[in-house]
Amino acid sequence: MNILILGSGGREHAFALKLSQSNKVSTLFVAPGNAGTAEIAKNISINPTDFNAIKECVVSHAIEMVVVGPEAPLVAGVHDFFLSDAQLKHIPVIGPKEDGAQLEGSKDFSKQFMERHDIPTAKYRTFTKETLIEGKNFLTTLKPPYVLKADGLAAGKGVLILNSLNEAQFELEEMLSNEKFGNASSRVVIEEFLKGIELSVFVLTDGKNYKILPSAKDYKRIGEGDKGLNTGGMGAISPVPFADKDFIDKVEELVVKPTINGLQKDGIDYRGFIFIGLMNDNGNPSVVEYNVRMGDPETEVVIPRIDSDLLELFQGVANQNLDEKSISINPKTATTVMLVSGGYPEAYEKEKEISGISTINDSIVYHAGTINDNDQILTNGGRVLAVTSFGNTIEEALQKSYSSINNIHFDKMNYRKDIGFDLV
Repeated sequence: MNILILGSGGREHAFALKLSQSNKVSTLFVAPGNAGTAEIAKNISINPTDFNAIKECVVSHAIEMVVVGPEAPLVAGVHDFFLSDAQLKHIPVIGPKEDGAQLEGSKDFSKQFMERHDIPTAKYRTFTKETLIEGKNFLTTLKPPYVLKADGLAAGKGVLILNSLNEAQFELEEMLSNEKFGNASSRVVIEEFLKGIELSVFVLTDGKNYKILPSAKDYKRIGEGDKGLNTGGMGAISPVPFADKDFIDKVEELVVKPTINGLQKDGIDYRGFIFIGLMNDNGNPSVVEYNVRMGDPETEVVIPRIDSDLLELFQGVANQNLDEKSISINPKTATTVMLVSGGYPEAYEKEKEISGISTINDSIVYHAGTINDNDQILTNGGRVLAVTSFGNTIEEALQKSYSSINNIHFDKMNYRKDIGFDLV
């Protein structure tokens, strides 16, 4: 099969590397891809939301399956675009249609969905510019910290957690009246703060059947000890030690099954990944958020632990016979540490030459923000590389990742030296 992966990050490199191991794959294409995907696939310079360019690519390269990495093309309706086109409608798209993608595209939609289907989550209310005063008043009924979420996609920056009531009221006005996050914050969800330890559980579904993938925990803050600004993710661990079988069984009964059943009840034909962000409060799961794709950098620890043929699973999604497919999970622990550009998540420079990747033997180096320029690998984003390793313990896996990192260099390279600190 000829397969097209949409996206350019570490998640897409992880998909490409795993799919390249399948003897059913003929040629892999990645749009737009990065320097890592270029080594195992053909990169095509297309924006993942340029649907007409994607169609041209699919037709000219006889693509037989499209795997969507990031959320933006899903929320924009890339799956619907394929289904509405006579030349494309027979080609399976791994990723939900626009109605299902609203689970991530609208925080208000997802909260209503959870409420409607009795899925445990924080109490909430949604406000607009017209109901700003009510929103400020609602904040006075809550205890700190206060959680404000832009309703729409805000590139991972639309959630604020604030300890001061005055600051929360000020930020609510900034979001609603002054468009702090643009159109994404034309509506704002205010919800109760959930206590506990955060983790993610990933599900692959064909709309009727599902497979639960390995759990993972990522580290969002730029600074050690989980301090400083939020990022797209500085590292991840899988499996999560505190997510034992009893807890995952509880997640399946209270969250996964009601989610899959709820999608069917609502008439949403959902085929793809569901990322369930959870809070574990003394063994009781509550949903923090849904994403409609795999997380990054969680993908770089979850996908390597799947020993099964990933294309087989994707074909199960496309043909709605996922229940007939088996999934085998590597019992070892996988850890990944992100190498980021100096200054990230604020202003940073690109086009720094990267050296040492070819010397790495004990780890998998996934490319995220990289580009190949005349056989030189250069930085091309805030998050540059994800260094993934396996071990019998978290400590062993992390030791391998950090040892490998010592051999990689680029100007102003930064990374957290305490990934997994709270789990060891």
